[in-house]
Amino acid sequence: MNKYELALVVSAKIEDDARVAAVEQVKELIARFGGTVTNVDEWGKKRLAYEIQKMKEGFYYFIQFESEPTAPREIEQRVRIMESVIRYLCIRQDA
Repeated sequence: MNKYELALVVSAKIEDDARVAAVEQVKELIARFGGTVTNVDEWGKKRLAYEIQKMKEGFYYFIQFESEPTAPREIEQRVRIMESVIRYLCIRQDA
């Protein structure tokens, strides 16, 4: 099992309930593909470095998880089509 970190920027234009649901959905995706979430770090609302889809702010989340090497690709494919997620990046953490 490898350790990964998934950085998510969720739209600031959606309601709080929808934002929490989006993060829960990502956590369920990780579990579905055999991963275990070890930590969720919520940074809150931050200003974006540049405007994305006419938005200047977004909510930042960093999700650490452990999974097999094939899981991040599957997770990224699902996160890519989520409307509430405006940016994401999944990286492998070194031991």
